[in-house]
Amino acid sequence: MTAPGSEDWLRPLGRTGLQVTAVAVGGAPLGSMPENFGHEVAYDDGVALAAYVLDSPVRVLDTSNGYSGGESERRIGAAIAQRGGVPADFLVTTKVDARGTDYSGARVRASVAESRQRLGLDQLPLVYLHDPEFHDFDELSAPGGAVDTLMALRDEGVIGHVGLAGGTAQEMQRYLALGGFEVLLVHNRWTLVDRSATELVAQAEDLGVALVNAAVYGGGLLAKPGSTTKYGYREASPVTLQAVEAMRAVCAEHGTDLATAALQASVRDPRVSTTVVGLSRPARLDALVASLGTALPDALFDTLEELRPPREHWLDFSPS
Repeated sequence: MTAPGSEDWLRPLGRTGLQVTAVAVGGAPLGSMPENFGHEVAYDDGVALAAYVLDSPVRVLDTSNGYSGGESERRIGAAIAQRGGVPADFLVTTKVDARGTDYSGARVRASVAESRQRLGLDQLPLVYLHDPEFHDFDELSAPGGAVDTLMALRDEGVIGHVGLAGGTAQEMQRYLALGGFEVLLVHNRWTLVDRSATELVAQAEDLGVALVNAAVYGGGLLAKPGSTTKYGYREASPVTLQAVEAMRAVCAEHGTDLATAALQASVRDPRVSTTVVGLSRPARLDALVASLGTALPDALFDTLEELRPPREHWLDFSPS
């Protein structure tokens, strides 16, 4: 069982020297993204939530330059200012983002400068290259390009550590193979119903790159029953939807719900340093922490593994 105070609540983040908790809070919803999360979050509510996280057992808050046009970072920065700075044991991570089609080295420097200003931090402890799969690999990986510049910012001491965060697993493998990345964040591709990141996770493990797992509910399909028929921003296949319903039934037989099992499946995986969960209300954080204290048997997870849809129903399926 993983919960605050348990032996594995605090974990090393790979070889970075940083320490993380078993779960991290994702800062996208607190910046207000109604197009993704279905409701608005007022400025004061977002700041209050960020402050609540700073005072909670969770010691990691993840955001990005591009979330709500920088509003997530602004609200987190306001909460940090209210608290008189980031607590010594707390980690705020962010990501560089393109502006339109511009993902040049100059844009990376500007993105980092914007994040430092919004968050009120002289040094950013961990910065990810975000969503590079939507841009040209050769341009981003060229000398003086986005990847090179992010590594240079680490050498200059402007940022502490460099991570890679994105979706399409095959494209992430190309970037990870460049070397230099210390942390890998995957989303929607290491869950109860999708293992698109299987080869990517193995690659990260071989390279000694820490793994951060996000979107373990697949955008809501594995959370609230009937809330959506989409998985990872796409319509889920009938096979996946049937598997999800079968998983819900098995969880109910064990006296729990699918959301709790989906979270714990990630948290209990020894390859995962921390699991990022986005939320927009303090009560949701309390429920999240409480769910980690629920004791679930190994037999449940064995059954859920058996119910996972076959590879052709995963997000990044590509026939061999």
